[in-house]
Amino acid sequence: MPDQAFDGAFEPAGAVPDTSGAAPAVQVEGVWKRFGPQIAVHGVDLVLPAGRFIGLVGPNGAGKTTTLSMITGLLRPDAGRIRVAGHDVWRDPESVARVKARIGILPEGLRLFERLSGRELLAYGGRLRGLPGAEVDKRATQLLDVLDLAGAQHKLVVDYSTGMRKKIGLAAALLHNPDVLFLDEPFEGVDPVSAQTIRGVLERYTSSGATVVFSSHVMELVESLCDWVAVMAGGRIRAQGPLAEVKGSAATLQEAFLELVGANDRAAAGDSLDWLGGGSRGDRS
Repeated sequence: MPDQAFDGAFEPAGAVPDTSGAAPAVQVEGVWKRFGPQIAVHGVDLVLPAGRFIGLVGPNGAGKTTTLSMITGLLRPDAGRIRVAGHDVWRDPESVARVKARIGILPEGLRLFERLSGRELLAYGGRLRGLPGAEVDKRATQLLDVLDLAGAQHKLVVDYSTGMRKKIGLAAALLHNPDVLFLDEPFEGVDPVSAQTIRGVLERYTSSGATVVFSSHVMELVESLCDWVAVMAGGRIRAQGPLAEVKGSAATLQEAFLELVGANDRAAAGDSLDWLGGGSRGDRS
């Protein structure tokens, strides 16, 4: 919760907490979303366990971002029910506020207050969350150090690189020590050094029993980070469960994913492009 102790979040990982009897971090029941004639999310049912590093994977246009936006209180569903950390997200305005107090979000296409410095951005966010000033300063210092941003803390965000923006956005999402952290393509456009730093922070965070829900279309990254996966395509959940269960007999998550979303059939259809490449250019008159 927002007012709980923060220091332990960045201590070296010890024994993994037993969360087997915990309530799910997220429950989605029969959720639909339509934009005009297009149905973006088709009656999704999803149960995401607490205390896990969860991957929500799918091709571009699968409905991942729309689903995450509805779960996090940013986009109202047309039908269905969503619970996060035991709270019904869309029951009433107070429910939305309660859920937002318990979650952190790093969205794709992150927009920041660019005329603030990195430290000012964290200070502003902490005060919006109602944290005491001294606590905000302490947590901001810890996050800036751990995310290798201490040297740039007084630079304006407008002058930050893509990797630095992702890291300061992650710091802002973690500042109030949320129960569930939602990340939409957090490694996209990030250099390997920054990616490794982000990865280390997220692994420490989940080791304390918190939950990360990580949306991506990069299967290798999801397989290396996550222990629980949901596969989405065409606005529907195609599979969900522990990583090993979703992979099944496939050698990699990539292979299982391609089979689940029917990508192998579409790839075979490309054989009809017999005019592409080869000597066809010389046949033009």
